[in-house]
Formats: sequence, structure tokens, C-alpha cells
Amino acid sequence: MALPAQSAALLAAAFAIAAAAFLLPPSSRLSWTPRGRFADMILANATIYTADSARPFAGAMAVRAGRVLRVGTYESVRELKGRHTYELNLSGNVVLPGFIDSHVHFIDGGLQLARVPLRGVRSKDDFISRIKEAVRDKHPGQWILGGGWNNDVWGGDFPAAAWLDDISPDNPVWLSRMDGHMGIANSLAMKIAGIDRSINDPIGGTVMRTAEGEPTGLLVDTAMKLMFDVVDKASIHERREALLRASRHALMRGVTTVVDVGSYFPGASAEKTWHDFSDVYEWAHSMQKMMIRVCLFFPMPTWSRVSDLIAENGRSLSQWIHLGGVKAFLDGSLGSSSALFHEPYEGDPGNYGLQVTDIDSLLNRTLESDKSGFQVAIHAIGDKANDMLLDMFDKVVDLNGVKDRRFRIEHAQHLAPGAANRFNKHGTIASVQPDHLLDDADFAAKKIGFERAERSSYTFRSLLTGGAQLAFGSDWPVSDINPLKAIQTAMSRKPPGWEVPWIPVERLSLDESLKAHTISAAYACFLDHAVGSLSQGKYADFVVLPSTSWEDFAGDLPAHVLATYVGGKLAYP
Repeated sequence: MALPAQSAALLAAAFAIAAAAFLLPPSSRLSWTPRGRFADMILANATIYTADSARPFAGAMAVRAGRVLRVGTYESVRELKGRHTYELNLSGNVVLPGFIDSHVHFIDGGLQLARVPLRGVRSKDDFISRIKEAVRDKHPGQWILGGGWNNDVWGGDFPAAAWLDDISPDNPVWLSRMDGHMGIANSLAMKIAGIDRSINDPIGGTVMRTAEGEPTGLLVDTAMKLMFDVVDKASIHERREALLRASRHALMRGVTTVVDVGSYFPGASAEKTWHDFSDVYEWAHSMQKMMIRVCLFFPMPTWSRVSDLIAENGRSLSQWIHLGGVKAFLDGSLGSSSALFHEPYEGDPGNYGLQVTDIDSLLNRTLESDKSGFQVAIHAIGDKANDMLLDMFDKVVDLNGVKDRRFRIEHAQHLAPGAANRFNKHGTIASVQPDHLLDDADFAAKKIGFERAERSSYTFRSLLTGGAQLAFGSDWPVSDINPLKAIQTAMSRKPPGWEVPWIPVERLSLDESLKAHTISAAYACFLDHAVGSLSQGKYADFVVLPSTSWEDFAGDLPAHVLATYVGGKLAYP
């Protein structure tokens, strides 16, 4: 619900005062010992959801040196108020822990904000119009880059180079599909990349062709490397600006921590993620420009370099940058018909999807990474890919022994019967993206059949019942960063235009959904000691919502946050 105009104005003024009083602090180590008697800031008359089972709700919170000093009743907190303590009276407004987005491609998302936006395009004509407009702003020879298109929303026909050639004869074009597992190039871009009818499909990828064998311009999974090798690379300056742009975008949505799985896609170079670390994140850290906490995952093939990095710096470079682990891929995506299933796609009896990584090689690298103490995160969407990973994790535990490793399956989107109950065996995290179901609900049955789609898709309730830890994320820029929307989606499972939920038995409660975007998400990246709940000693990362009571919030989730605080300091607006 919206605040009355007068209350909103007063609250905005309070935020402005807080911003003037508290600038974002420089980086510091994670250890913390409270000093001094009084708080720097007190939140009073608030409706605080802590995500801490020991005290789920509170009315007040004291903050000192960027950490939660005390949370409880106002009577228990006001004794910490000193002469210089700033008190923010929230008039009942709901306060939540800062959201954690468990799966983003953060710098790519920041770049995409400045490129041709194709999400929401609903027709071929609209698609072509967007590119035509972009060409007008470019000189001949400059690349046209963009992404986010979803052919399923305009009937399913894939775009082709022929759509683009007449409007971009002098500009190479590369536009990624919304899932990042497919892209479309125009003929000029294909010529630059050396793509013609003689080219062979790479292992784990496909060059889509006409009936006559001519490339259509569509490249799937590892075949995208053909374009990645020639497309204009964003400069260091552009990528640094992208990080700052992405951070502001996330803070606007109430996100205070992200798990950045990097710019590593099937066919992409692992070096890109490393350059982002050295040229972008280390720069932002040294220049004190970090605005948001980041847990970084690196390409699994580079695990030994990660080991050297951690040996030199430790797990946390500061309160802002945590070195999380390594990531790999096993299959593609549903929308690109490359997710790996036990049964073939509907109407395509020879297509079971793509296995983009050899399972024996993946096992060996996982064993090495796990022995070195890294958290392992692997992309799996199809039911066969998920079963293969669960089987592989059994082997890793048998060979390397039992420990707190928190394996992660990124997406866990379609599960075979019984698979949801297997996640608990080794404490495997299901890193899932609720808003993806909004895109998939309309066409999943067309891809894999009604019965399979209904039993296997986005099985959030089954995973929780089976003992899995759920961690919510967006996969930005595949879907936008928007935790409040994701929480609503997990609760309702109603795609736009639907009057009934999609697979209603898999709906979650408000509390379960909130925890998946806060404390469970923190647990999923080994940061639950520092963030994820408003508990004593943790960072004071929180959001203020327009809802003025818990009943208002639970009955009608707002579409936006009023303010985002990081380390007790106002970071948005």
C-alpha cells in the first residue's frame, strides 16, 4: 500500500537527514567488536521482520558501527540512545533484512541496462523496430548489442538473420536470448565470425540451419563462442561503469548482497570473469566505490587460480567482496530446447537437450575444487541434468568424505519424481529463480508435454518438504532483479493473464519466501554469519517498505521499497 502523501514526505525527509549524517564507510574486515555505549542510529516504532527464528519480529533496532547492536522492543533499545544517536521514527513501516539475490550476472546486467532492451518485445515487427532505432544511433561498422528477447511471447518462431539484414547492412548485430543460451546474429556478424554452411557444430552447441543447410544466424550454447570471439568487447571503463550502474539498480530494489556467478556462459571465455575481478571489482574496492556486498563465483576450469587467490587474500577481501567458489554448466535452457531431459522434447523426438560438459571431466574438476575447500555451484535445468548432478555429488562425498560443503544446483528447474527428496542427503542448495516460471508457464507444456511440465516444474514446496535449502535469485539480466516480485510469484504462482496458479501445490508461504531471499540465501553462500537476518552482530543491511503494518504487507505486497540501508547507512534513495 502507498503511504499518505504527508507521511511519505516526512519519511523522505528523514531519509535525507540520515543520508547526510551517515556516508557509506570504507571497507573493513568482517570481524567486529562493539565499542562505546551508545548506538549511532535507532529505528523506532517499526514493524521489523528479522528472519531470525529466535526473535522473528521486533519494534526497534539499534545500530552501531554498521552492525546490529540490539533488536527488540523500544524500551530495550532506547537505553542505547546517546546525545549523538540519530533516531528514525518509522510510524509502523515494515522493515526487512536486505535482500540477497543468489544468482546474478552482475556486470553483464549493468552493461545490458545501456544496450538494446528486447525484454517485453511481443512481435516480429516490434523486434525489428527496436533494432532499426538502435542502428540510427551507430556509425557504420559499430556493433549493435542487446538481449532479452523471448520468441515464445510472439508465437514461438525464432528470429533469423534475414529479419536484420535489410535494416543493418553496415552494422554487425548480436542479440542474446533472454536465457543467455542462444543468440541471433545478422549476416554481417556471421561473416566476421566465419560462420557459413561449411562450419561444424561444436561439442555442446548448435549452429541452427535452414533446410538447405545455411546458418540462420541462431547460435545455441557453446556455438555462441563463435560470436563471443569477434564481438566488440566492453572496455574496462564501460565494465566499471556497469558495476556502478548495476549496484544502483539492485539497491533500488532492496538488494544489499548479490551472488555474482560472472560472465561465464557456455562458449564464453573464463578469462572474462577474471578480468571482471581484477579490472573491475578490485578497482571498485581500492577506490572505495563498492555499494553492495558481492559473493563471487569463478569458472570451475580456473579452480587452481581461485586457490592461489584465496591463499593470498583469504576468503573475504573486505566486508564487500567474498570469494565464494566455482561454477560450471551441465546443460542448456528450456527456452532454447537445450535443457537435458530423460525424455525428448515434444514434436522433436531426437532432441533430449544438450549436455554441454563431459560428466567425467566435471566429476574430476568437482573433486579437485571440493578438496581445496571451494563451494561448488553447477547449472542444471532439465530433469536428467539434475539427476546426473545428484548422482555425481554422491560420488564426491564418497571419495572426499563428509563435511559442510553446501553444494549448489543453479536453477534445479525440472526435477524427476523423487529428486526433490535427494537434495537433503548432502545438504545441497536449490538455487532457484521464481520469476522464471512467469516466462515458462505459457510454453513449458509445448516444450516437454503437459504431464511432465506439471509434475516437474519449479518444485519449490517439494524441495522444502524434502529438506532442501532454497535460495532465491533472479538470474539477472535473464530476469530483472526484483525480490518483492519474486516473493509474490513464489506465493501465488500466477503468471500474467492467468486466473489460477500454475501447479498450486508448489506454492510457498510468505515466511518461506522471505527466508529464501534473506537468511537461507545467506546460508547458501556461507555468509549467514554476517548477513541475511537482523541479528545482533550482523551487518545492518535492511530495507524500509511503504507498508505500515505486517497485515498491510502480508495482504498486499508493495511493488517497491522506500529505502535501502547497507551497514546502517542510507544507500537508496
